[in-house]
Amino acid sequence: MSTRRTVRLSSPSPDRAATWAPVIVGLIGLGIGLRGITRPSAWTDEIVTLDVARRSWPQLVELLGRVDAVHGLHYVLMYLVGQVAGVSEFTMRLPSAVAVAVAAAGLGWLGRLLGGPRLGLYAGLLLAVLPTVSRYAQEARSFAFVMAVAVLATGALVKALAGRARWAAGYAVLIALLGWFNVMGLLLVAAHAVTIALRRPGRRVVMRLLPAQAAGITAVIPLLLLGFSQRSAVGEVPQVTAGTPYSYFTWLLTPGQDTLPAALKLLLTLTSLAAISLLVARRHTAPPLVFAIGVPWLAVPPLLLLALSLGQPLFAYRYLLFCLPALALLLAAAAALLPPRRQLLLALLPALPITMSHLAIRQQDSRPWDTSTVITTLRSRAVPGDAILFSGARCDLIATTHPEIFARLPDLGTARTAAERGTLNNLPADSTLLNQRLARAPRVWHITCRHLSPGAYRTGDRTTVAQEYALTRTGHTPAYHRSTRGLDITLYQR
Repeated sequence: MSTRRTVRLSSPSPDRAATWAPVIVGLIGLGIGLRGITRPSAWTDEIVTLDVARRSWPQLVELLGRVDAVHGLHYVLMYLVGQVAGVSEFTMRLPSAVAVAVAAAGLGWLGRLLGGPRLGLYAGLLLAVLPTVSRYAQEARSFAFVMAVAVLATGALVKALAGRARWAAGYAVLIALLGWFNVMGLLLVAAHAVTIALRRPGRRVVMRLLPAQAAGITAVIPLLLLGFSQRSAVGEVPQVTAGTPYSYFTWLLTPGQDTLPAALKLLLTLTSLAAISLLVARRHTAPPLVFAIGVPWLAVPPLLLLALSLGQPLFAYRYLLFCLPALALLLAAAAALLPPRRQLLLALLPALPITMSHLAIRQQDSRPWDTSTVITTLRSRAVPGDAILFSGARCDLIATTHPEIFARLPDLGTARTAAERGTLNNLPADSTLLNQRLARAPRVWHITCRHLSPGAYRTGDRTTVAQEYALTRTGHTPAYHRSTRGLDITLYQR
């Protein structure tokens, strides 16, 4: 008796509105992502992107040969954007907003394949409005791109499962692209393998899909080898604890630990869990492919990363942003099972926390560093002859965000810039050079970055103490101080 299970896709609707639904939800996602896109301050990782995008092509190639090759495709893309549109917070964040639009439109298409136009509309729209998606639509990093490619790769898998042979080649290309944007994205391949095992599509289909997966992974092997050789540059990641799974689930719904009051975060979480419970209870009436696609996609990558993190901490939530479309798909499937009035209730319950979360992530100080306050303070208070001194890991890269301001403020603590060294970190001046420079500076702006990993914080604290001692020895005393999110700004003068 054959165990082959034919994968049936929902028949395309002749309704023009249904045909355009993915485009509509994509535009909604783009619009939400663009709203207030330049208001949040650039922080450490984004500042690195801005710095790299301003380098010359030889400097970029030199950097990727030494460090951060795993982000190389994104850096190259940002470099090209910078060549065309210039380097600013807006131009570096805009591609992420476009990637989110692609992800929302893609999920609308995928939902339509799995369960029809209504499921596609609900899934794409939900992804577009989730605050965590919007947060990464406004970040100059690669994570929104990984999410978009993950959605498209999953759609290609569904097409291939249905016997569309030509989609297997596209699937292989998308898996390769997924890995080149971020190697953690390859965890999706394990989820897809579970989906294939659950659906048992037949030997012919399996023999097309497995080589496609292997080809996609093989294309990423050079990056994996280079990234492994550069693994010492990986930043600190918190240890996994018993509360990590719950914290990760709430992060999928609303980013950051202080985005929402605890009560509203709990309301949002419980509403989502209730919807998933409803879907499980009525699974026999839900489109069968929704479970086979959505559950492994949502569960397998974080479980694998949790297991890997038992040896070396790697469980950074942002690495798993590409699992968020799976949650949106499952929640949309649950909503589609309800009558219209209950659908409205399910939409209204999380409306307040979602709205408040959107407002919170668009505040100037919603990121780890409120660098905008540094810029506005220096614009209004710095005078000719002033100098600047940074303390904290990569804090000195703040100077690359607005070259027009920092060009007239000599950086006393840097001996060689990161671009000159072909690295991500400036070479600090030794104590002799720093003292010589301080002796010639009548006023010094001391910028201290406090939002750091534990190891970097300890190092930065020692640096801050040494710099303050050097300032005191050269006759400088505090004349102005201001604290903001993750930063202290102090003016020393003689």
